[in-house]
Amino acid sequence: MDTKYKMYLLVCGGTGCRSSQSNVLEERLRKHLKENKLENEVQVITTGCFGFCEKGPIVKVQPDNTFYTQVTPEDAEEIIKEHVIKGRQVQRLLYKDPDKKEIVHDSKHMGFYRKQLRIALRNCGFINPENINEYIARDGYAAVAKCITEMTPQQVIEEMKKSGLRGRGGAGFPTGMKWEITSKSPGDQKYVVCNADEGDPGAFMDRSILEGDPHSVVEAMAICGYCIGADKGLIYIRAEYPLAIKRLKIAIQQAQEIGLLGKGILGTKFNFDIEIRYGAGAFVCGEETALIRSMEGGRGESTLKPPFPSVSGYLGKPTNVNNVETFANVPVIINKGADWFNKIGTEKSKGTKVFALAGKINNVGLIEVPMGTTLREVIFEIGGGIKDGKKFKAVQTGGPSGGCLTEKHLDLPIDFDNLVKAGSMMGSGGMVVMDEDDCMVSIAKFYLDFTVEESCGKCAPCRVGNKRLYEILDRITHGNGKMEDIDLLRNLSKVIKDTALCGLGQTSPNPVLSTLEGFYDEYVAHIKEHRCPSGRCKDLMKYEINPENCVGCTACARNCPVNAITGERKDPHTINQELCIKCGACIEKCKFNAIFIR
Repeated sequence: MDTKYKMYLLVCGGTGCRSSQSNVLEERLRKHLKENKLENEVQVITTGCFGFCEKGPIVKVQPDNTFYTQVTPEDAEEIIKEHVIKGRQVQRLLYKDPDKKEIVHDSKHMGFYRKQLRIALRNCGFINPENINEYIARDGYAAVAKCITEMTPQQVIEEMKKSGLRGRGGAGFPTGMKWEITSKSPGDQKYVVCNADEGDPGAFMDRSILEGDPHSVVEAMAICGYCIGADKGLIYIRAEYPLAIKRLKIAIQQAQEIGLLGKGILGTKFNFDIEIRYGAGAFVCGEETALIRSMEGGRGESTLKPPFPSVSGYLGKPTNVNNVETFANVPVIINKGADWFNKIGTEKSKGTKVFALAGKINNVGLIEVPMGTTLREVIFEIGGGIKDGKKFKAVQTGGPSGGCLTEKHLDLPIDFDNLVKAGSMMGSGGMVVMDEDDCMVSIAKFYLDFTVEESCGKCAPCRVGNKRLYEILDRITHGNGKMEDIDLLRNLSKVIKDTALCGLGQTSPNPVLSTLEGFYDEYVAHIKEHRCPSGRCKDLMKYEINPENCVGCTACARNCPVNAITGERKDPHTINQELCIKCGACIEKCKFNAIFIR
């Protein structure tokens, strides 16, 4: 922020808010400031994601910390005239607590932010990601300067090991140990790779970090390069992230221009530069060996390990691969110290974790909480509970390869080990909440469909096994399942987990196994009773008419496309189940709540 201004209007410039015209909102704010000759007193700043995506676009007014939600371009004039000129908050744009029904003036007192601790997201929503000076003003590039001028590579590695930081891409491998292995691997050329191939359905953690704070990743990659003896960095990012790519390019160029990337960084003998490589959106390329093959121009397929990339990676050279969130933690650890970082979190999972909170939840958005925070705190305090007052049913963590956790897991402290023990995993940080209307058999089938589609096909357990799992689930959801299918699902899942080549195949059966564990009765209902308890499986639905409510108006019969409804006027009607195609036209036209789904 430029200190010459008296007031700052921070506008969310993340992808979600931009899709709701936050860029138009910015233009309008600047236009009205200019009309009122305030452009030299009030600055409009484009920031990264604030996290509160459910209530975007967001406008935060500094220095009074006013937090406006769901702001439209039409609100710009009122904000300038009322808040900026007259000093009066625009009450209708302030957040209203859904429980207490009270207006909350600033983000500090919102339930959504109260239990969060933002480390990886520290600059998202605070700085203009396209201005390197704003990053530097918040201790940016101080960590790399400290490393290359005051510390040896081994000292930096020891600090990373001491911090307890584990990889945030899913596997949770200790970051310092990975750096040490790569540093000790002999090679005339080494590489630092940032994995920004975020492919989980509903996940947007890495994208938001790159959009809101790209310099933190650039700086961390340089630190890693110094530690392992690499002078080349590569960021592998999916081409579907145009805004993140744009801001990364700007960040790299700015760092190059002022000597923080390139040759002789900060007057030392350390050389390091970064290139961007694009992925085509294949989920399997989130696995490091498949990613490396893709960067080399080959097909995105996993390779046998060992050798691990730390020994033989990109072009056969020692390569260190970390994901975006892992790198985003590194500068803070160096600046504040490993002792500060390892006091946050649990015994074996230090620091915080970023989650993309999505699904049937009131506060959809991006959150960052200390490891050890319970699922109950995340879902009901930060997330604001289930939409429309529905009952919580399950939450899936870890993306398509994660498990579905039930009500009995709500008080489970979130960390790498606890989630694995519960039949799920941390993954990259996707968290999808489901309510009483969701069919868990269909949920398992949905994720298996995704896995089958995204499998590289190299190994038979994943290529064939997951296809068989999907076919069994499909059979059950269509009412053609058998009780022996349940044992078949379990046995096949275990074989796939034990024999698949990479992490994608090894974890793909988790949705099946976890739903069998937590929702066995739903599988039985589908198979034995030919009934979907949630009413989601179309082939198992039965549209029926309650004769007590039916007045015989014939509206349903007249609108049925297959003439499945019969009955005399003013007499209760009936539905022929053999003819019914379950289109729902009858329910839409009935004014007497006489038709229901069973």
